[in-house]
Amino acid sequence: MPARLRALVTAVCVAVLGAALPAATAHAASRTVQGGRLDWGVKSSFQSYVTGPVAQGSYSLTGGAATVGSGAFRFHSATGTYDGDTGAFTAAFSGGVRFTGHQADDGTYQLDLTLSRPTVRVTGSTGTLYLDVTSKAKGTGTVTTSRQVPFASLALGGIDMRGGGTAVVLNNLPATLTSQGARSFAGYYTAGTALDPVSLSADVRAAVTESPTPSAAKSPAKKETSDSDGIEDGAVDWGVRRTFREYVTGDIAQGKWTLSAGAQDGGALFRFPGGDGTFADGALTATFEGAVRFTGAHGLDLRLSDVRATVAGDGEGTLYADVVTADFTGERVPLVTFTAKGLKAKGGLVTVTEAPAKLTERGARAFAGMYRAGTAMDPVSLAVALTDTARLPALPDLGSTPTESASPAAKSPDTSTEPVASTSSDDGRGAALPIGLAAGSLLLAAAAFAVLRRRRTQAAASAAQDD
Repeated sequence: MPARLRALVTAVCVAVLGAALPAATAHAASRTVQGGRLDWGVKSSFQSYVTGPVAQGSYSLTGGAATVGSGAFRFHSATGTYDGDTGAFTAAFSGGVRFTGHQADDGTYQLDLTLSRPTVRVTGSTGTLYLDVTSKAKGTGTVTTSRQVPFASLALGGIDMRGGGTAVVLNNLPATLTSQGARSFAGYYTAGTALDPVSLSADVRAAVTESPTPSAAKSPAKKETSDSDGIEDGAVDWGVRRTFREYVTGDIAQGKWTLSAGAQDGGALFRFPGGDGTFADGALTATFEGAVRFTGAHGLDLRLSDVRATVAGDGEGTLYADVVTADFTGERVPLVTFTAKGLKAKGGLVTVTEAPAKLTERGARAFAGMYRAGTAMDPVSLAVALTDTARLPALPDLGSTPTESASPAAKSPDTSTEPVASTSSDDGRGAALPIGLAAGSLLLAAAAFAVLRRRRTQAAASAAQDD
């Protein structure tokens, strides 16, 4: 090759590398974690003990936590930081679960444990799960509340957390109870006890902060002018019924739900947006957009759409929907009733927060007799904006759906139990060659991504009946 040509090629390569490498470095720098979910069953045998014939107890969810699969709890709205250069990662999640059992004659519980606000921190090769814990000591009944207890050690299995993608995904990290966690667990288990594995997915924002465009705003779009009916926007949040969702996705129905027409999944609830209607003197009438359809084995097929909410002046509320099943179809079926007395606007917003709801006679028919009239359903929350500046309450942020690509490692029984961190790329268009070379170690880590789904048998009675 002539000397002049070699010099030209060298100059071009240096220019390309000089432009690409700083971009890759910036891409991997410390960034904000915003949005995501953490799935954890605490300990399957503990769940069985609480709800079994000895403790005869139950669990309840708080702060927007949900159930997922056949025994895990889903915590939402991750916030934190991720340093792609060092692999340091912190993500705190919202929501909690309360276990109660061994009820006394006075209505109190000998077993009373609340776990909330899980936070995962990874530094180097060490991972820890922190929790807010409120527990009642066995024997003495002393109640203790502790913040961010280092509850469990997480085995990273040699994961290299460094990278520069748009998400951090950790699946089935083995978790072991710490000594502090054992004390907070009210002595039910000793330090070193294996807990259920932890899985999480957290979105990572780009290193360079750019001004969001109006179309990128997460809040529901507001109408530019005020309608004569007085409502600018609104949403109903309702999860139907927790045990019904568990039945749908469990081992019996083996089904799913599908959202359409703008409905959103908030983990423990479904959001029906686009509220339109009237509000005056504490009385509300509003219609909402969106639909949810539950399908599964044994003829399960239930669709709810065109949701409508009314609250009379005396505070009596009713939630309606158009219902389609295999053997029942009805328009504006009154599904549940709830109480919302003294509705008033504050800051241009009228809200009902987690109002207890009971199934109606016609609602029971919509569920094919699975539940009797009067059965407690999931609480109803709703909000309507009376001005174009009022903002609706935020929906729990589950982040992007993690990509569970079937890598060769996922098929190998020898590696399926080893969790791995994966970082997804910004898009599917590919990267320039120098960037690809700089991220070689990240691609190797992603190639080792493994997904292990644990399934636990769930009885039909506990899945479809009361807690």
